This record gives sequence, C-alpha cells and structure tokens, in this order.
Amino acid sequence: MGLKNTRSFNWKNVRLFPSIGNILEFAKEARRHYEDFRPTAVALEYPATLREKILEGIQRLPYISVVSYEESDQTEVFLIIEPTDAQVEVARLALEDKLPIYFVDRDSEEFPYDYEIYPDPYCISRIGHYEYCWLYLRLTRYSRKSPEDILREKAIAYNLGSISREHERVLFVGGLYHLKGILSELNRPQASVIGIKRRRAVNLSHLSEESLPEILTECPYVVGRYEEARKSGKWEEIDRAQLLEELIDEAKEAYLKYYKETINPYQWELFRKYLKNYTLISGRIVPNFYQLVIATRATLGEDMAFELWQRGSHYPWHCQDPAIPVITLEGEDLFLNLRKIRLRRRIRTQRRRLFPVALRGKEKMRQWAKEFKGDGICSYPPEDLVIEGYGRYLMKKAVEIKTHQTHVVEPFLSSMKDGIDIRETVRNWAKGNIFVKQEGRIRGRVGSLVVIFDPDPPDELGLEQFPWKVTWHGEHDQESDMAFYSTPAGLDVVGPGISRCVYGGFMMTYPPMRLADIWQDPYFEGARDKPERLLLAALDYSLERHVVYVAPKPPSQLCQRVAEALGKSILYLPLGALSKGVLKRLRYFHVLDGHPVRAYASKYIKRSNGGR
Repeated sequence: MGLKNTRSFNWKNVRLFPSIGNILEFAKEARRHYEDFRPTAVALEYPATLREKILEGIQRLPYISVVSYEESDQTEVFLIIEPTDAQVEVARLALEDKLPIYFVDRDSEEFPYDYEIYPDPYCISRIGHYEYCWLYLRLTRYSRKSPEDILREKAIAYNLGSISREHERVLFVGGLYHLKGILSELNRPQASVIGIKRRRAVNLSHLSEESLPEILTECPYVVGRYEEARKSGKWEEIDRAQLLEELIDEAKEAYLKYYKETINPYQWELFRKYLKNYTLISGRIVPNFYQLVIATRATLGEDMAFELWQRGSHYPWHCQDPAIPVITLEGEDLFLNLRKIRLRRRIRTQRRRLFPVALRGKEKMRQWAKEFKGDGICSYPPEDLVIEGYGRYLMKKAVEIKTHQTHVVEPFLSSMKDGIDIRETVRNWAKGNIFVKQEGRIRGRVGSLVVIFDPDPPDELGLEQFPWKVTWHGEHDQESDMAFYSTPAGLDVVGPGISRCVYGGFMMTYPPMRLADIWQDPYFEGARDKPERLLLAALDYSLERHVVYVAPKPPSQLCQRVAEALGKSILYLPLGALSKGVLKRLRYFHVLDGHPVRAYASKYIKRSNGGR
C-alpha cells in the first residue's frame, strides 16, 4: 500500500515523521513512509553521544537491549530499545539498505519529563497519521515548552539543514511533541547549539525476561506479534484491537484447558461492557494491557486474569547466554531508590503499608532519625483500615445529607407521592390537611473523596506547614488510590524506621491502581493551591458522578465549573460538621521505612499513640 496521495510534513528535501515513542501504530506508519519516500539518508532524534551503543542495541533485535549511562550527579539514565519504536524501525530499515544514519538531537542532563496527553494512537489506523498529528497540534496549540526543549529543537533544525545539503532525500523521525518547533526553526536562520559532545561509560545491557512486562511500553505479546509480522512481511496486517481479541481467545482456551470450566455468556457480556466503559472513561478507543487485566479480574475472576497476564507478558525471544551483561529493571525498585528513569512512559509508584514505633529517650530518637532513609516507604495496615472505613462513611453521609436536602413535603392533592408525612400531617391536624412527602433521590454514586484539614497557604517567606506531597496506589481492591500533603516523613521519628506524620489534606479515589502523580501532572497546573489540585484530580479520576469534598470552605468557582464541564457533582460537607475528636485521630498516620519494619512496628506505634 503506497502513500503517493497521503499528506506528510516536509521541508525542502526533508520529510519529517513525528511519532510517539515505542507505539505500534507509529512504527507501522514509519515503515510505510520509509518505503514510499525511499530516503537516501535517515536522521533520528537521538543524541550522537549514544550513537554506537544505540545502533548496537538495534542490531541485536529482536533481543531487547538497554542503553545506560550516568549523569554528573550519578543519576543513572536508561533507554530501552524496543521493536515497536518508530525510530528503531526506520533505523533497522536503513541498516538493511546500508543508508547513512544521523543522530541529530542535542545531549543534555536536563531533559524535562514529557507529561503531554496524547489522543489514543489507535486513531491512526482509522483517520491516518497526518490527520492524527494535526489533531494533536490543535489540542496543544497553547502549551508552553521549556528552554531545554527549545534548545533541542534548534539543534535538530540546524543538523537537518546541514544533512539536507548533502543528501537527495532525508527522512527524519522524531517526537510529535517537537514537530511544530522544529518546522518553525527550519524556516529561520540556523546556528549550531552547544551541548554535551561526548559521554563516557555508556553501557549496553540485555534486559532480563522478568523485566519485560513492567518495562516495555507495549505489552510483550503485542511486541512479539509485531516482530513476527515484520519477519514474515505481513506487518501491514497487524491491528491492535485484533491482537487483543486474539490474546483474550488464547487466555480463554488456556483457562478452559487448565480449570475445566467455561465462562458463561452473561459474564462475557459483563466483561465487554465493563471494558468498554473503562476504556472510554480513560480517553482511549482500544484498552491497554493493564485495563484488559483489570476488567478481566473484575468480571471473569482472578484465575482468568492470571491466564491473560501470563500470555500477555510472554515475549518469544530470550537470549539465555547473551554476550553482554544482563540487567533487571523494576519500576518500583527504581523509584524506591530515588533514581530517575526515562522510559518514554510514566512508571507509577505502588502504595505500600506503613508502620511506626515508640519513644525511648531523646538520644535514641535522634539515632532513629539519622537512620531513617525513606527509600522504600509504606503504610501501616491498621491505619489503612481506619482511613478507608472513614472515607466510605463520609461518602455515605454526604449522600444522605444531600438526599435529605432534596426531601419535599407538600399538601396532598392528587398523588400520595412517597407516602404520608406523619409529622407535618399531625402538626396541621386542626386544619384538616394531609401532607405527603417526596423523598429526594441522588442518581449516581460517589467515586472520589477529598478531605482538607488545613489549606496550608504559604507564609510570608513562602514556607508551608505540610510540604510533603505524595501519590500512591492501593494494594488491593478494598483500598483506594490516594494523594495527600502532610508533614515530611522522617521529621518526627518514633521508632527505628517509623515516622509519624500529620495530614494537611488527602484525596481518595476508587477503584485503585489508576492514579498518576497528580503533584507533577501539568494537567492540574491551573490549581491555585493544594486543596484545588486535590479536588480537580478527584473530579478527573472519579469514575462515578459524585465527588465528596470535606473542607473548612466550599469548593472554589474554578472547581465547580470543571465539575459542571465533566458532568459531575461536588457534594460539600463543612469540616466543622464532623467530630473533632475523630478528625484529630485521623490526621495522624505513620510511615514505615521498608517492609521489614512491619514485623515490629505495632509496639512502637501503640506507645507513640498512647503518649499523644
């Protein structure tokens, strides 16, 4: 299938192919453009300092490689070489055709994280690559770029200008985020941009088999199927939706074979409905692997979800004895060690259990404070139960209050409505009037809860009482995802590896395992303070119609407008209407410095609570 009548982004003899990293649809489209354009040279959005190791990793495919190096502050950076990346696909084709390959990006140690929200790439298979890119450009026309991004775009434009004078046709593959900036810079006078010219100790490693499900952007099943189709020449026939259907069928067959049980039609209907709604709510057309597993677990059971996970996590190509070192990467470990990882996708931290300890004298506490690292914090299970239970109580209470507020009593005319209101009828007995009642009805359920104890505005020096801002995930279905701001962990240490903290405010949303780091997400940058950010996040992540907001003051007009635009309702409860004693106890929680602390945490926490 040719692209002779398909529009593309061009500058002189350079065709620019914008992409999103490691996405199947972009890899397919990049190959189509390569075969149509027939370039005489290829330019990629990689820095030249990593050229040797990246090309070596590409030549090792289908084995998955990791390029890594240390920055000046000893932060280790990782780049995964994935078959479904558009740059990797074009580089493989160029190597096969023995074309010159140029790396044109600027190397720096200040790469900003990309938090841009992209339309579902599956749209490309329906509307086309060019139309998808223009849709993205329209959606992001008001976004601002960092100075580092601007320098990178200037460097890329300068290098493309130089390459275009040496070759007849140049195909450039780079990030969609930079398309507009690069085109703008290409039409201006260009100059060389200073950047890092050389990196020492750039390493190439083989990614271990157990790391694949967590680290690869696409699920290993999709990556493997694309690699197979590429080798057989049937890459154009690959369709994400069809692949997921085949994955479900394989899991169903395995489930039947192993458990000797069939899934009835009603369950499949429920599964399809759940998956469709979950996918649409998240702004996608086709679900990702995570959503597929969650929908399976919720409707078809844990065993079927396990079979699906096993097959979706399988990648056919593994090297048992690679000639290069093997590296094992886990998103959780990387974050617990406070190390940055640039993987083209955000890795979310998992909520853990917290455990605190007792008071044994000032000297001992000072020693505990020095030893508290905070590398692998987790929560204390009994406190999890308390806050989850109280959260559900507040949700129920807010609905009851709202229902009561919409309760209507009126004289009987022609309908009994919801029955006779005895109190009002007795009160007006002398007049001979009968009063009927109409119970208030609140449609929809509560999906998120926000509790603000202290808005915590900065003082004159810009200091805050609750500066520690954290987002974490529930460990199972009975727990919520949670974001909060509080006093810092490690400030009030009450035992070895146990710190007591105080909430300034928190947000809870159900179901779990969906919440990104809202404190870093630019989607909520319009919030003027921490309570607004929590409430905006609660509205955005709520899968239900209602969000409960407990605070000293009602929600701001901004949040009310956002709720109206999203078709949601904020149920406000004044903080003063709740028990002060309960709120005081709820505000204190403990953070544990790793899972081993769980074994002895309870005795220290009991002592610290008793001395409060």
